[in-house]
Amino acid sequence: MKVVKSLLLGTAAGLIAVGGAQAADLPVKAKAVEYVKICTLYGAGFYYIPGSDTCIKLGGYLRAEVALNAGGNYSAQYNGVFAANNRLTNYYSMRAREDLNIDTRTATEYGVVRTYFDAVFTWTTGNYGGTGSATGATQYSGTIGLNAAGTGLTGSSGGAVNGTDGGISGGALGVYYAFIQFAGFTMGKAVSQFDAPWINYPGNNFDQLVGGSGTTNGVAQFTYTADFGQGITASFSAQDQTQVFQTNIWNTAGMSTTGVLGGAYGSNDLGGSRSPDLVAMVRVDQAWGLFQASVAAHDNHVAYYGATETTGHPEDKWGWAVQLALGIKNIPTGAGDVINISGVYTEGASRYNFQELAATSYSMFGSSNAAYQSIGFAGVSDAVFAPGGSLELTKTYGFRGAYTHNWNPYWNTALYGAWAAVNYSGTAKGLICGSAAFATLTGTCNPDFNIGQVGVITRWTPVKNLTFSADFTYSHLDQKYSGAITTGALTGVAKPAATYELKDQDTYSLLLRAQRNW
Repeated sequence: MKVVKSLLLGTAAGLIAVGGAQAADLPVKAKAVEYVKICTLYGAGFYYIPGSDTCIKLGGYLRAEVALNAGGNYSAQYNGVFAANNRLTNYYSMRAREDLNIDTRTATEYGVVRTYFDAVFTWTTGNYGGTGSATGATQYSGTIGLNAAGTGLTGSSGGAVNGTDGGISGGALGVYYAFIQFAGFTMGKAVSQFDAPWINYPGNNFDQLVGGSGTTNGVAQFTYTADFGQGITASFSAQDQTQVFQTNIWNTAGMSTTGVLGGAYGSNDLGGSRSPDLVAMVRVDQAWGLFQASVAAHDNHVAYYGATETTGHPEDKWGWAVQLALGIKNIPTGAGDVINISGVYTEGASRYNFQELAATSYSMFGSSNAAYQSIGFAGVSDAVFAPGGSLELTKTYGFRGAYTHNWNPYWNTALYGAWAAVNYSGTAKGLICGSAAFATLTGTCNPDFNIGQVGVITRWTPVKNLTFSADFTYSHLDQKYSGAITTGALTGVAKPAATYELKDQDTYSLLLRAQRNW
């Protein structure tokens, strides 16, 4: 019996072990697939990130364009080889760009937490400039693309080579916006609170419109916005001035005739950052349109009078700017028609008038019956000084606006314009005009100037989110010099040593663009 019992127990144990092993080998039932769900809390296009309560929206556009008689940023031919009006000047520039933005939002007990990121990948035509060689050799500029701020000239990059073999160039990456919003605070790189809601574009594609602030590419900031209801908000902001809110602080000891004719009244002598710009804004946004008032304070901080710290320095001076903006909707000319206008005054804070994409130096060549050629030159600064002296703040004022009319759901046209004036103090004019750089001038010396721009743009949207546009812009530089000036060779733009007549200049530009938003 003992033998039989032992045999039965052993057999049962073996069956249990085999059964356990077989059970372990059976497949485990998979979890249900968690499909992406639409998030309706924040408008169209948002979806829940699987496994979380955060909503996300992806967006962007792809753009292809050609600018005739203009630079790559749809910038008019105001300076450099673009405005030389000779064989170095580009008759056209081409650009392709992809934009990607990511918007996330999460509801919390403290309100919505939002993050926003927007980056662009851009390829743009370069240009050739003189090297100063006796043989007239030229060199390719490289990619005229985006810097870290998302705009401007980057110089050689992306495999650019010199002009001996035609030149090739790569693309460029720029970051427009990257910010967090929480409990009324905005922290990171975003549009300045000083800007009107349309930023640089009351109705245009033209990038260099003067007459107001504009941070299309964003500016680093720490902002608090209070919402009082009924469309009334107020914002208080500290924003980085070094990125896009400085023009020039000229030390007139560094003036030269060639520099002056390039639109620079000395060496730019900006010091290190000391204080962010301080901005306050109030906006009323309602069914009829909007009204906004903005003010900004800007610290002008200089390095030294000379090459070393022992030469001394002028004391800081605070500049300021004020801007009023008005947008009117529901006007009787048609559904969706709108008028956007703004005006600005600055003292020692010129970027709030000549926005980040606008030119701050002008050097435009044309024909002349009295000299070799004519030239119109001018420069924008925040302040001017000479060794041993104090800062002389530069005053500017201007306006811009546009009227947009919708012909039907597929076509619209906008008329737009802008004007800005730059005025130097009597002391600043004395420092500039008393320089040896103007020793050969025969006529009137006055660095004040005005710049005017008018344009018309027509857009066709044959299907949703696909738009073709044509934007024509005329610019007039009203400079206050008269007579003629003699200079040495300007080799960067292939101009000879000669006498040049000083006179106003005009330029025309046309942008043809195709853009697909998604």
